[in-house]
Amino acid sequence: MKSSSRLDLIPPYLFAELERKIAEKKAAGIDVISLGIGDPDTPTFPAVVAAGQEALADPTTHQYPSNRGRSEFRDAVADFYSRRFGVELDSDSEVIPAIGAKECIFNLSLAFLDGDGLALAADPGYPVYTAGPKLVGADAHLMPLVPELGFVPDLAAIPADVARRARLMFFNYPNNPTGAVAPEGFFEQVVEFAREHDILAVHDNAYSETTYDGYVAPSFLATPGAKEIGVEVFSLSKGWNMTGWRCAAMVGNAEAIATYWKLKSNVDSGLFEAIQLAGARALQPDMAAEVDRMCDLYARRRDLVCDALAAAGVAVTAPKGTIYIWAPIPDGYASASEYCEYVLEETAVVISPGGAYGPNGEGFFRISLTTPDHLLTEAVARIAALGTRTTA
Repeated sequence: MKSSSRLDLIPPYLFAELERKIAEKKAAGIDVISLGIGDPDTPTFPAVVAAGQEALADPTTHQYPSNRGRSEFRDAVADFYSRRFGVELDSDSEVIPAIGAKECIFNLSLAFLDGDGLALAADPGYPVYTAGPKLVGADAHLMPLVPELGFVPDLAAIPADVARRARLMFFNYPNNPTGAVAPEGFFEQVVEFAREHDILAVHDNAYSETTYDGYVAPSFLATPGAKEIGVEVFSLSKGWNMTGWRCAAMVGNAEAIATYWKLKSNVDSGLFEAIQLAGARALQPDMAAEVDRMCDLYARRRDLVCDALAAAGVAVTAPKGTIYIWAPIPDGYASASEYCEYVLEETAVVISPGGAYGPNGEGFFRISLTTPDHLLTEAVARIAALGTRTTA
């Protein structure tokens, strides 16, 4: 049978490829340690699980959910944003559930892009920023994240004709994959640029609660004028160990949310209400201690990895946020893919090549910290033992 030609426009999804490689190695009896996928290895917090179990047993959650979401979830998101970020949201018009951030980001492309439009996408960045526009028949224009600027794009370098066609801008801080945090003044630049060019700014806020060394990540919506031109996709996946629950929300500009809702009402039936109620429990003030505990865990793992890589001669910088280490490949390798393939074949450790996140990720690799300490220690020791080589 013949598949849609639009699928020819995108490569195989990065993490699906990593899963395939891991399965192949394990089937061959090889002891593989994966540092490739950012999926927390610790369980969802017990109070959240209990709330989900209670909601699952409630027959009122067993019918079709509303795409607008239960008031308990929307109110919990709005209360969290007020308490945590100082951002006031109307829970009726400025909050809507999403079936994970990935679904939300893709559906924004479907809702806002036509064939003559384009999305501005952070490069390197989450692959859906570019795959989504391509799958809906539009274009994605890459915004290189400039190391010298703190891994943010130079908005002034975006060509005028590109800015005129742009309808969406995808960006993300704390940043996946680089671990960078937004430098002072960058969000203000985004607001000015988006307002000037009539662009919906979409901030992927997946890692705001996973930060280190006293850094507290802001919401993009706390920036003056941001709600007039933008939305934020807020995910509970990483900060609350809820990746499998697919629990997220889009918040911000009411007109954009109404447009997203119009699309959603035609393509799915909403987020399971038991998950919404579990998500509402996760966002209560007493869960902050559990989130802090996870930050302490990841900070310890971050230091473990960075110290080992530095001792092996890798010029790594410890990030202030996210669950990833972003580091340059050692000398002697022609590309990040070559280095990561070599690491996999020689050490049975899976790491992600930076080029898989976009061409400006070339020359770097990413390590996820979502692996138990003893395995993480073993994996980094195996990588460090490789050292460098002198020919590509």
